[in-house]
Amino acid sequence: MATVSTRMLETRRERIQATLLLALAIPCSAQLGVMLGMVSITGPVGVAIWLAVVLGSLLGVGWLADRVLPGERSAFLLELPPMRRPGLGPVLTKTAARIEWYLREVIPVFVLGTAVLFVLDETGLLGRIEAALSPIVVSWLGLPAAATGVLLVGFLRRDYGAAGLFALATAGALTVRQTVVALVVITLFVPCIAALLMIVREHGVRVALAMLATVLAVVLLVGGALNLALGGLDVPLG
Repeated sequence: MATVSTRMLETRRERIQATLLLALAIPCSAQLGVMLGMVSITGPVGVAIWLAVVLGSLLGVGWLADRVLPGERSAFLLELPPMRRPGLGPVLTKTAARIEWYLREVIPVFVLGTAVLFVLDETGLLGRIEAALSPIVVSWLGLPAAATGVLLVGFLRRDYGAAGLFALATAGALTVRQTVVALVVITLFVPCIAALLMIVREHGVRVALAMLATVLAVVLLVGGALNLALGGLDVPLG
């Protein structure tokens, strides 16, 4: 939904930049609810580190994108309508139109993403991909091997990935340090397949793949660096 909302921006450059930042560091509402549950495990220091790293990544990527993407800035001028008391009839009409648009444009994308998850799971490809990615998750990010499958599912459904990490944290499979790293990783993680398909629809395959590669590089770099920093500096957490 947020990706589609970038249409209000005037230039293609600004739409791409806004979509990149949305894909990088803005979790969906379902994911955010689960993440807030994980935050309670980390303590105030962990929360501060999580917020600082995510905000710093968002500002840093936005700054770089502003200098790398071709084109010039445009003055963002949005005409605001006069404030009036809403009438019941227009509200119901607009609500019905929005619901109809959502069912027609967005729901099929989510259905397709869920179907891909089902096919990968049933064919065994999900397990093979998990085994291939496990060394990166364990050695570089410092997370347990069980987190590999959770992160992979997070690409297909971000809220499922967050729920899986929450289950690991509450079960004691994650230390406080690992929980902080996991929070940063799942926040900055690549957009779910449904969001990726919406990006393809809005900006094309080439731009979508470039965004996917950029976000993946950022999350691996930031997550690994945070893991090394927390271990090397012996930051007291919890």
